Amino acid sequence: MEHKPNAQEIYDTLRNMIIRFDLRPGSRVTETQLADYFQVSRTPIRAALQRLENEELLTIKSKQGCFIRNIDMLQISHYYDVRVSLENLVLEEICKLKDLSELRQLADAWDPKSYTFGILVTDELKDAEEGFHEQLAAISRNSALARYIRDINDHIRVVRRLGWPDQKSVTDTYEEHHRVCELLLKRDLAGAQAEMTNHIRKSQDQASRITLHQIYSNQTAIKFD
Repeated sequence: MEHKPNAQEIYDTLRNMIIRFDLRPGSRVTETQLADYFQVSRTPIRAALQRLENEELLTIKSKQGCFIRNIDMLQISHYYDVRVSLENLVLEEICKLKDLSELRQLADAWDPKSYTFGILVTDELKDAEEGFHEQLAAISRNSALARYIRDINDHIRVVRRLGWPDQKSVTDTYEEHHRVCELLLKRDLAGAQAEMTNHIRKSQDQASRITLHQIYSNQTAIKFD
């Protein structure tokens, strides 16, 4: 018997589709269209959509359907501002730890001499770049911070993934990640925080140059209408 996804699996898939802009921002989709897409009844679809609405990833309008969240560039800028404070707090928590062996491994992974994740601008590298910040949060042992960092990543992912303008940005990313780790390993909190702040502000500046046209013109977006 062919497996039919349950409400949790549908939620996970739709959430990923929204975050990665496989569902175009502002687009409309109905329970019936999604039920046909997933080959299930409308009941698990409705449960998944309600969860996504609670997370403000879409809006459900009676008799009209569901509308995928639009992009607010000002709000994204605000997320970057919050990100600076949160990630610097992560570094402060890490400096309190006695065992920094996990940090040593992370530093080695981002050694610019090795290019562990490749030298080209690929999805693998972009995933690794985002993962670096989540790994730091995990190393801090502060689960709340880790959760907030993941949430911010979800909200700014589209501009982060578009914001790799040239090959130099790849080299800079390796060097900046590595310096943050090395400074932490030396217990130089102020230096690590300054490096992290500069790293995030550069990303924010690149994000500010991305146009809404670039975001909304995703050719791989799924169209239901």
